[in-house]
Amino acid sequence: MTKAVIPLAEGFAAATEAQWRALVDKTIAGADFSEKLVSHLAGGQAIQPLYPAAPRAEPLFAEPRDTLRPWDLRTLVAHPDPARARSEILADLEGGAASVVLAIDPTGVHGTAVGSPEALAEALDGVVLELAPVALDAGFLGAKAADWLGAAAKASPNALLSFHLDPLSALAVAGRSPGPIESHLIGAATVASRLTETYPRAGLFLASGQVVHEAGGDEALELGFAAASALAYAKALTRAGVPTPDALARIVLGLAADSDYFVTIAKLRAARRIWARLSGALGGAAPARIEARSSRRMLTRLDPWTNMLRLTSAGFGAAVGGADAVVLGAFTDALGLPTPFARRQARNAQLVLMEEASLGRVFDPSAGSGFLETLTDQIARAGWAAFQAIEAGGGIVAALASGSIAAKAAETLTARRQAVETKASKILGVTVFPNAQPGEVAIETADAAAFAVNAPSPRLPGPDTVIDALPQVRLAAPFEEVR
Repeated sequence: MTKAVIPLAEGFAAATEAQWRALVDKTIAGADFSEKLVSHLAGGQAIQPLYPAAPRAEPLFAEPRDTLRPWDLRTLVAHPDPARARSEILADLEGGAASVVLAIDPTGVHGTAVGSPEALAEALDGVVLELAPVALDAGFLGAKAADWLGAAAKASPNALLSFHLDPLSALAVAGRSPGPIESHLIGAATVASRLTETYPRAGLFLASGQVVHEAGGDEALELGFAAASALAYAKALTRAGVPTPDALARIVLGLAADSDYFVTIAKLRAARRIWARLSGALGGAAPARIEARSSRRMLTRLDPWTNMLRLTSAGFGAAVGGADAVVLGAFTDALGLPTPFARRQARNAQLVLMEEASLGRVFDPSAGSGFLETLTDQIARAGWAAFQAIEAGGGIVAALASGSIAAKAAETLTARRQAVETKASKILGVTVFPNAQPGEVAIETADAAAFAVNAPSPRLPGPDTVIDALPQVRLAAPFEEVR
C-alpha cells in the first residue's frame, strides 16, 4: 500500500531573499550585516550566510570514480627501523590500505633509515609492486631513491611506482639545498626520464603545496606554490626529453586536507580548475591527479583523542573533494611515532568513509551547491593569481629565493594565531573544552641514531641555494605551552 504524500508547502509562496534579509535586519537590530553574519577565510575570501543554487558548471572530473574503491587509501610509513617499517607496510596493506608512502631518511630522524638499494629492497620485501603502489618521500635523496625503487621493481613494466620527486619542497623546508637547486631539478628529471622508459605507469614528480600549508599559508598560496612547482617540473622533464603532455601526465599534485572540510573540498576542486588551465596552456590534456595528505598543522598534543575528529573531517573533505589518493596520519603524530592501534585507527577512518558512509558513490557531490561552487571559484581565482605572481617574479625558485613565499605564509600564520587569541577561532581540547583529567596516550619510541646508516651524499657541484625556510608549525603549540 502506497502512503499518500502530504504537500506541506502547497499554497505558500516561495520566500524571497529580500524577505529573508528583512527578517535578518530585524533580528540583528540594526547591527552591521557583514560584521554579524559574514565571515572570512585566512586568504580574505568572504563566506556569506546564504547562497542561491549554483548554475551547472563544467564537470571537474574526467570520468566517474570506481564506486568500490573511489580513491586510493594510502598510508605513510616513517619508522626509523627498516624491519619495523616493512612490518608496518605489510600490516597496512593487509588491513585495507591500497598503497603506501615510504619516507626515507638515512639518519632515521624523519623517515626509515635506508641508504642503499639493498636496504630499500629489504624494507619492501613481500610487497607485490604490481598490485600495491609504493611512493617515496626522500627529499634531496629522491633521485637516488628513485633508482633504488626502480631496482626493487626488477624492470616489471606493470610495477605501480610513484617516485614522488620533489626537491622544491625539500628546499622550502630545509632553507638550503646541497648544491644548486637547479642542478637538483635537472638531475631528478634526468633520472625520471630514464626510469619512465622501463616503468611506463610510474608517477615521476610530486608538485606539492603542503609545505606552504604547514607553514601557516592560505589556500591560494598553497595552490600557487603547487602549480608553479608543477610547471618547473614539467619544464625540467621536457628538457630531459619527455614530451610535455607525457610530463604533465606523470606529475601528481600534493595538497593538504584540513579539518575545515568545506575549505578542503573547495580547494581540491579549485586545484582541478587551475590544473586544467595550466595543462591546457602547455598543450596537455591529462586530468589532475591529486594526493591529499592530512594536515599536521591542525594536530594537538593536548587531548590528542580530539585529533581523531580532525582527521576524520580531513578525510571527508579529501574524499568529497575528489582526491585520487588520501593519506591520513595517526592521531598521535604530534606526540611521536604511532602504535599499531593508531595506524589501524588511521586506516579504519578511511574505510568507514569509503565503505560505510559510501562517500565515493556520488559523482562530485558538491556540484550545484551555491556555497561550494562560489568558494571553489574564489579559491581557484586566488590560487591562479598567486601562481601568476610567482611566475611574474621569475618562477618558483626565484620566489623562494626572494623570501616572498615565506613572508606571505608568516603573515597568514600570524593572523591565524591572532584569531585563536581573540577567540574568533577555537582549538578543541586546547582553547575550548580542555580535558581536565588528560590520560596518557601510547606512542612508539625509537632511537633514530641506533638505525642511522651511511648513504650516498645528495650534494651536487656548485654553491648551495639558500632561502628563507618555511617552518612547519602546529597552530596549537603556543597555546599548549600556556596550558
